[in-house]
Amino acid sequence: MNTVKLGFVPDRGIRLAAINYNQNFIPDHGEAVKIAKDVKRITAPNPSPMTFHGTNSYLIGRDNLALIDPGPLIDAHLEALLTAIGDKPLTHIFVSHTHKDHSPLAKVLQEKTGAKIYAEGPHRPSRELNIGEVNPLHESSDLEFRPDIELKDGEIIDGGDWQIEAIHTPGHTANHCAFAQVNDGILFSADHVMAWSSSIIAPPDGSMRDFMKSLDRLIEREDREIFPGHGGEVIDPPQFLQKLKEHRLFREKSIVKSLARHQRLTIDDMVAQIYLGLADNLQRAAALSVLAHLEDLIEQGVVETEGAAQLDGTYWLK
Repeated sequence: MNTVKLGFVPDRGIRLAAINYNQNFIPDHGEAVKIAKDVKRITAPNPSPMTFHGTNSYLIGRDNLALIDPGPLIDAHLEALLTAIGDKPLTHIFVSHTHKDHSPLAKVLQEKTGAKIYAEGPHRPSRELNIGEVNPLHESSDLEFRPDIELKDGEIIDGGDWQIEAIHTPGHTANHCAFAQVNDGILFSADHVMAWSSSIIAPPDGSMRDFMKSLDRLIEREDREIFPGHGGEVIDPPQFLQKLKEHRLFREKSIVKSLARHQRLTIDDMVAQIYLGLADNLQRAAALSVLAHLEDLIEQGVVETEGAAQLDGTYWLK
């Protein structure tokens, strides 16, 4: 396991909770890798700064198979999934959320196998767009996705030799779901919790307040194994989840402290003060994360801005 200190550094006087990220991951693109009893991982060849080595699809079961997150529209990944499925029936396709690295292959795979598609629901933002606002993740969202069956929170789907519980975990997106193997202590966390990095929360698709509530819920579950949507397994889930929560809270405190020191700041100002040594291709993601925190702080009555919270707005303490 690699220990990675975050590039994020709070304003002076606030200590950041170090997270032991696990970036020691070999994707084995195109291969079905057994990671637990009756669970195989197939990683799509779509590496990027946001997807790490690619999107993980999980094949579950012995006789009747289920697939979690079919992934992006990549022919090679479709062929890898069909090879892993073989001559066994695929009866269920579970989709965690509707970003294009997770959901688009569901319909194609359904046409090949006849499996039903299960998800929380179609894509939707966590809040309505403000006047003049453009959704920064519009092009990354699978707006055409429609599940055959919309999953209720806590609903258990019985596949015979497996049982999957749907756990609504809004935050990264409004329709985000994690999936748990009932009685096995295994959680498939998709993009809510990842071992290699923290998840981007980008308004209006994402909501920091929802993310933190969902994180608390996962902390309470005490799952023994967590397999995310990108990268390898979460090491020591109870400790990792608690550190992830502390990290988000420290980030919030650093924003408040920066505003206390400088009175009025833009989001670009805050990113420059809070993130040190951040790569250029991650600046936008950092700005969106700060915006998500500011929206939550405004709702708490701690921070103010003129009009609705925007990426180009100016912020101050109430």
